[in-house]
Amino acid sequence: MRLDRSRDVLNITIWSIACNLLLVFVKGTVGWFANSRALLADAVESVSDLVGTIVTLIGIRAASMPPDRDHPYGHGKAESIASIIVSVLIMVFGAEVLIRAIQSMQYGVNGPPQIWALFAVALTFLVKETLFRVQFNIGKKHNSQALMTHAWEHRSDVYSSIAVFIGITGSWLGKFLGLTWMYWLDTVASCVVSLIIINMGYRLVMEAIHNTMDHVMHPEDSRELIQAVRSVNGVIDVDDLRAREHGHYVVVDLKISVNPHISVQEGHDIAKQSKQKLIETFPYVLDVLIHVNPYGPSYPYKTDKQERSEFPGIIH
Repeated sequence: MRLDRSRDVLNITIWSIACNLLLVFVKGTVGWFANSRALLADAVESVSDLVGTIVTLIGIRAASMPPDRDHPYGHGKAESIASIIVSVLIMVFGAEVLIRAIQSMQYGVNGPPQIWALFAVALTFLVKETLFRVQFNIGKKHNSQALMTHAWEHRSDVYSSIAVFIGITGSWLGKFLGLTWMYWLDTVASCVVSLIIINMGYRLVMEAIHNTMDHVMHPEDSRELIQAVRSVNGVIDVDDLRAREHGHYVVVDLKISVNPHISVQEGHDIAKQSKQKLIETFPYVLDVLIHVNPYGPSYPYKTDKQERSEFPGIIH
């Protein structure tokens, strides 16, 4: 499962880098020769995507490193750290685009961009929407916060492309209708793109910070873990279960109740089986820490002199 995860992550990341390189070249070249500030702003956003993809890859590879002495719970939070870096980069690039757009307004707009710039917009829309759907599904499949965060960058590019399309089309229509004030729509579109970038970066960085902090899975998410433990022979009840999220995996703290009259060895074997059950059933469970409790006095035992064979142990 983890080998499949690494392979899927590497493949989609390589494709993302290749596509962003293509889009940076196409949008930058077409934006320059077609005189479209909005398309140039979109090219800058693709540069941020390219940098973000590389940072995401570094974070995911760090997260896949096995636990060591200094990091006994693994390096899963490296993904969340990478997500924070990517999100901050998105906001920085967005602010840069906004500043340049405002500065360009001071010099005025002489004419609309060329209409053929829309071909670059159409290419961006097609490539980015495809990358978003594929990368988000892979991130959700493998519970990778970094991949899902970076996937939303592709979706923000789709929104940006819509704004660029409106700006270029509106400016060109202004020339066709003789309305020179519509020339400003291309520059306004570049401002809209920058605000979309900044807003997306802010939401993603807040989510990444939340995921970096220790927090447990919601009760509805951990219910299936509890049911799995209860199915283990010898487990009378699950007193408590807390699944702490560490990047793309979880560490489970578990308290179980067993027959108070069985031996320490039998209790240990039940705990071992419970741990194996969780790790084998749920690929995202990295480790399980188990505390074994004797079941309470309300359990229907008559006296401690009863034969041990009367009580459920590993085999009911």
